[in-house]
Amino acid sequence: MASVSVAIDLLKNDSSFTACVTHWEKIPAREGRYADFPRELKDDLVSILKKRGIDRLYSHQAGAYEAVRRGRDIVVVTPTASGKTLCYNLPVLQDLLEHPEYRALYLFPTKALSQDQQSELNEVILGGEVPVKVFTYDGDTPSSVRVSARDNGRIVITNPDMLHTGILPNHPKWIKFLSSLKYVVIDEVHIYRGVFGSHMTNLVRRLKRIASFYGSNPQFICCSATIGNPLDLASRILESEPVLIDDNGSPGGEKHMIFYNPPLVDAVQGIRRGVVHESQRLAVKLLRAGIKTIVFARSRIRTELIASYINGTLRNVYTDNERIRVEPYRGGYLPSERRQIEKGLRDGSIHGVVSTNALELGIDIGGLDAAILAGFPGSIASTWQQAGRSGRRNTLSVAICIASASPTDQFLIRHPEYFFGTSPESAFIDPDNLFILLDQLKCAVFEIPFKSGDVFGQDTQALLAHLEENGVIRHAGDSWFWADRSYPSEQVSLRSSTPENVVIINSTKGKFDVIGEMDRVSAMELLFEGAVYIHRGEQFLVTKLDLENSKCLVEEADLNYFTDAIVKSDIKVLHRDGEQEQAGQTTIIGDVLVRREVAKYKKIKYQTHENIGYGEIYLPEEEMHTRSAILVFSKGTRAGEAFEEVDLALREEVLQRIGTLVKNVAPVFLLCEPSDIGIAERLRDPYTDAPSIYVYDMYPGGTGLSETLLEKVDLIFGACLELVERCGCERGCPSCIGPDLEQRRPEDNRKRAVLGFLYGICGGKGK
Repeated sequence: MASVSVAIDLLKNDSSFTACVTHWEKIPAREGRYADFPRELKDDLVSILKKRGIDRLYSHQAGAYEAVRRGRDIVVVTPTASGKTLCYNLPVLQDLLEHPEYRALYLFPTKALSQDQQSELNEVILGGEVPVKVFTYDGDTPSSVRVSARDNGRIVITNPDMLHTGILPNHPKWIKFLSSLKYVVIDEVHIYRGVFGSHMTNLVRRLKRIASFYGSNPQFICCSATIGNPLDLASRILESEPVLIDDNGSPGGEKHMIFYNPPLVDAVQGIRRGVVHESQRLAVKLLRAGIKTIVFARSRIRTELIASYINGTLRNVYTDNERIRVEPYRGGYLPSERRQIEKGLRDGSIHGVVSTNALELGIDIGGLDAAILAGFPGSIASTWQQAGRSGRRNTLSVAICIASASPTDQFLIRHPEYFFGTSPESAFIDPDNLFILLDQLKCAVFEIPFKSGDVFGQDTQALLAHLEENGVIRHAGDSWFWADRSYPSEQVSLRSSTPENVVIINSTKGKFDVIGEMDRVSAMELLFEGAVYIHRGEQFLVTKLDLENSKCLVEEADLNYFTDAIVKSDIKVLHRDGEQEQAGQTTIIGDVLVRREVAKYKKIKYQTHENIGYGEIYLPEEEMHTRSAILVFSKGTRAGEAFEEVDLALREEVLQRIGTLVKNVAPVFLLCEPSDIGIAERLRDPYTDAPSIYVYDMYPGGTGLSETLLEKVDLIFGACLELVERCGCERGCPSCIGPDLEQRRPEDNRKRAVLGFLYGICGGKGK
């Protein structure tokens, strides 16, 4: 597109811009590789595809079609905008047209993706009058439509949570659908990792078990963004051997990937211009050049601020804001608002969007020419996902990664070779985690009684006997039956903690209009009384937060500031179950109480971001009773002696760096995500009276990760040592202990200090 090349030339010739560019990567265009339509493809489908401008398939689409037709489970891993949707829609629709009795179930991780897929299928089906009825079945589906979905739906689109609590426990109502279930599509499979992924495997086990009960044996089609271990992850979720389709045949336009470090505003203190203002300034420059642009922000408040600042810069009543429309997009909007924004992006009436990672997934938002990342999103895989949202029409595109002031961002912006030379992160799950398996086994027994010899993960018969001892199931004859009054799936959350959404109500002048919703934890940080809530550029002042009734009252306001909560956290040991000496340290396992309190908030002035005051917040503490492993570097142990050797001035930071290492390394051995565990480092711990690291489960009641950590603590610290020892950096980087960017005395080398400690704890010799 001419305007994109012109804009790139403008950026290249702008000395103030290029002075801040640390790396400019030109990714060349790639040619597409194609295959003819399969000969048996129904004429109706061929006609529909040709109407949409598709007269042949990409090679990976043809490969996926062929593998599915051979009866194989598959996992498709290709970049954003490579046509993954057709990899499952084509073989599924072909088989459903050949066999009128067949049914298909589509699983998407979010409601937005489900709605997007229904729109895509409706366009295909209605465009060619294909006799395949498609229904979305989620929490927003009216009861009358739910009956039609169960009885008449050939393709039912839903999410794992609805499958877990709505479909499987009520499977007798779904006999017609489940007895004819031929295909299960699991899109965005890379989302299912850690605790969520471990639950997902068990959910698939339950689905297979019920399908088998009704005489069907569904085939699975998975799609994933680029991650380090897609085949291994899909194999663990499906417990089968799927075929990997990762040879991308789609064409790709030339992409310019630009790493940009904002200019210094205080050279003495090293303070740079913030990402909010820089992303606003660059987005306006691109939008005025006619470039359709998406800006990714790291938080809800940043999303609203950047969109508001962009619209403020463009505001002009005489030119209708220069005829440029920009909208924010984030979680918490009403479904109708999200659909409206997505439609506007597709039809071109909206020229720019500022989003959280809500648009990182494959929602169809049409062709965007530029992506601006206001801060690195936290992983290499997510960075490529967000950058890939530009250039969706295989044309010239640009992605600008703006570094925030965080040490990790500053390291990446100064070491682009690390980013471009490192593989995307891998995803891990542990479906046979005892806590998760027991919860899911309860759900499975409720759905269909178990017989002697039935298998559901590991040690099924022993776990059934354990549940019988607890009185929730009973054994009669050779079967186990559910014996409790509870509805087990309602007590089990797939996503780590049960979300309680707070409804946000605009009560200005007695309106009482619902304008959005927010989960309880976020509401305590963003919707406290006196908070400024920004919704699509409009300001509201929170007048009342009623957590008991899950509602928040707000009124329209016109203020010159926004608010930011200050959150304090604490951890307290409730019960010690065991203590032992292992891996050169004292290890303790027990129950802990993790407290989070939102106590104060800052008032921050618009545009200048000056702190103009504080306010008090009167909300109850949020408490989580969970399990924790405590790693104690006590006197008389190798760990204690090694820590004594660390310079006094460095001890607190070295302890924090060791905590960072454990948080990054432990998930590989625990088969979980870093977000599934919490870390608290205490230099002078009042409970242990020694430097200690608490590693706790980020899940009420625990998920067994702490117990598993103690079994593998020697392997974890050995891996920490190997990781730091083999890293080629001199003073620290994101690959090991985290970056060390401040000017230090030569002797204040944090990496060397951490290495010395790890050599001591692992019984090795320092260098």
